[in-house]
Formats: sequence, C-alpha cells, structure tokens
Amino acid sequence: MQVLRAVVTSGSVTSAAAELGYTPSAVSQQVSALEREAGIALLERVGRGVRPTAAGLLLTQYAETIGRNLTEAEAALADLRAGRTGSLAVRYFGSVGPSLVAPALARLRREHPGIRLDLTLLDAREALPEVSRGDADVAIVVRPREDTLPGLRLVHLLDDEYLAALPPGHPLAARRVLDLAELAAEPWVGSEPQGPCLDVVLGACAEAGFSPDFVAGSEDYATALGFVAAGLGVGLVPRLGAGGGRRTDVALRRVRNPRPVRAVQAAVREGAPTTPRSPLSSRHSGRRRGCPSLTGPVRGPPGGRSGRRSGSGRRSGCRVRGRPRRSGGGRPSPGPAMTGGWPCGRGR
Repeated sequence: MQVLRAVVTSGSVTSAAAELGYTPSAVSQQVSALEREAGIALLERVGRGVRPTAAGLLLTQYAETIGRNLTEAEAALADLRAGRTGSLAVRYFGSVGPSLVAPALARLRREHPGIRLDLTLLDAREALPEVSRGDADVAIVVRPREDTLPGLRLVHLLDDEYLAALPPGHPLAARRVLDLAELAAEPWVGSEPQGPCLDVVLGACAEAGFSPDFVAGSEDYATALGFVAAGLGVGLVPRLGAGGGRRTDVALRRVRNPRPVRAVQAAVREGAPTTPRSPLSSRHSGRRRGCPSLTGPVRGPPGGRSGRRSGSGRRSGCRVRGRPRRSGGGRPSPGPAMTGGWPCGRGR
C-alpha cells in the first residue's frame, strides 16, 4: 500500500521507483499484486503517467493513515527501548519510603519524565505474588541475603542495621556502642510482628544468649520509640525506621556481638527484561552511602494494569496507593503483651 501511495503522490511508476529506491518493474509488480488482492483496478493511465481510480484513491488514504501510525509506533517503541516512556509499578514497605524509594523515584522522574509510576505501600506477602503475576514490576522487601524465591530474582539493595533504643537517662545511654547481651535483663518494647524483621531481632538475641522479655508492643516504629521514651523498656529499631536520629527523647546506640542487620532487597521476575537507562537508584543517607541500582523492567503503554494513558498524547504521572491493613488473622505475637502490628515489608 505504501508503494501505491508513492505512485499516486508522484504521478508515475518511474518517479515512485526513484523515490523508493526500487526498479520501475518492481513497483509495477507490487501494484499488480495489490490489484489482484483487491479485485479491482487501482490505477489508470493518463498520458505518460497514471492516476488513481476511486478504489486506488481510497486505499491511498488508508495507506497514509497506516504509514503515519507505523511512524508513531516506531518512535514509541524506540522511546520504550531507551527507557523514555512506559510504566513502572513499584511495591514497597513503609520505612524505605522516605529514605530510599522517594529519592530514587525523584531521580527517575527527572531523567525519564515520560515514565508513569505506580507506587503502592504493600505487605510483602501480597507484593511478591503481584510481581510473580506481572501485576507489579518490582517489590522492595526484607528477605535474608541467601534467600531464593521461585520465579523471582532478588537484588540486594542495602543492609539496614538495628540500633538499640534506650529511654532518656538510661545508664547504657552514655555508651556509643553496646553489646546486645547488656540488654538481656531489660524489659523490651517490641516493634516487629511475626516475619523476617522479627526473625532478625530474635535471632540476634538468641545468638547473644537470651530471649527478650516483651512488655509492650506497637504497630510502627514511631510508636515503639514513643513507648521507649516513656520509659516502658528498651528495644531494637532499624536505622531506616529510626527517623534519621532526629528524636531527642530517645537514645539510639549501635549494637554489636552480634550486630543485627536486615537485608533490604528488590524482587523482580526471573528473566524479566531490564532497562539499563531507567534504573531506580538512590544515594542512601545512612551509613551505607552507595546503593546499587534497582533496575526493573519498564512496561509499555497502554493495556497493562499500570500502563494506562489519559488522552491521546503521552503523559507522565504518578499514582500512589495505600491499602488498609488487614487484621492479624491469628498470627502469633512475639510476647504476651504484643498484639497487632504491621508485617515486615508493609508498614515497617
């Protein structure tokens, strides 16, 4: 049809052949084949040139539309390959939002303003299946460094160390670094429900030779720190959940022997294509300065769950969602006084 269009616009087979870089014979054969498929004459001779019949003029108009659409499709595909357009669906948990996700996605928006972002605060137990199904591109979760998940690839982002949280005036607050065993006889404030984050805390305490005596629990780190500030007990809080150490009513101290650390990882589908020019990368503001690139596949527009467009032109945007917390569902608590709580990887 593009050959027919060239013949009609140039007025002759010879001129169309020169424009397309074909021989006149090849152009004539293409037009003849198209006439056989259409079942009607498309050109008629006029002097030394040709002009379209009514059928030829109709097909030429459609050929113009098709050619224009093909050009737009090629440009859109090139943008997608280069990471300039598409969509990226990210699932994350609360304490990485301000320090890791926000600056990383701000950089992504600056460098690739055509990418549409779909951000959802979500429990890892829901986020990981979404990645497996293709409903999300990447989920930021807490998983052991050596962990493997069927069909998913884990990319280690950073190690988030736990800090000891002490009430003001506590005798150990004068020290900069504590041995974890020094907290064995203290009443504890818990901030982690059952999950990989609590496993890190309990595992470190067991390695130090004790099991913490939880006397209070909370659903978020801010509340846990408030309980510590009120003198209800001591606790362990990850650096990302400690609010950057801005609180003056709680003493935050490093811990050793052992040093509790949770591994923050990005989960993507195994074998999913990556777009090197569209990384979610960040400069973490904690002790670890360099954070590896978090690269996820950038989806093409529209048709995907988060690849919708508004209007006919390409537009950038950001949709942020939060989902209501479900009830604990009978999950065991780390201590007799701990109830409720966000699973690690959701509100944590």
